[in-house]
Amino acid sequence: MKQALLIIDVQNEYFTGKLPVSYPQGSFENILKAMDWAHASHVPIAVIQHTSLAPESPTFRQGTPGWELHGEIKRRHADIVLEKHMPGSFTGTGLEDWLKKNDVTTVTIAGYMTQMCCDTTSRQAFHRGFAVNFLADATGTLSVTNSAGTISDRDLHRAILVTQQMRFSRVLTTDEWINKR
Repeated sequence: MKQALLIIDVQNEYFTGKLPVSYPQGSFENILKAMDWAHASHVPIAVIQHTSLAPESPTFRQGTPGWELHGEIKRRHADIVLEKHMPGSFTGTGLEDWLKKNDVTTVTIAGYMTQMCCDTTSRQAFHRGFAVNFLADATGTLSVTNSAGTISDRDLHRAILVTQQMRFSRVLTTDEWINKR
């Protein structure tokens, strides 16, 4: 089993922009911990960056401060950096080809947001035959209110983790993932 670590959308929008991640506490530090461990352990790392194609988009517009990868992510090693335009990291990117070229059979998901791009990427990976690890404390979200209702950051995160564990992935903490090797 060869694995790769997928760092999804750890961009300034989630720190200083319109979508501040609020749960779980420490998710960013765990993302960095996962990256550092993966690099030291020769686990390939793919960093994925979301770009909105809508010129009027209030978030993730290319060239804006919110679109930029967080400085700590940019300072760390990445084997590949991919740009995506949809929630799933496989859609319209070279991710699947890169994983296959590197004989990867398992992907580990870390990044933002739990219920959107992390969840979608995990499901896409599962549908493509990859085993998936989903890092519970290295993914994160925020509270959401829209016309369908309101959900707290904690409840939204937990609902996705429970659903992921049901079928699509093995949900682990960062320390559990590191120590399972």
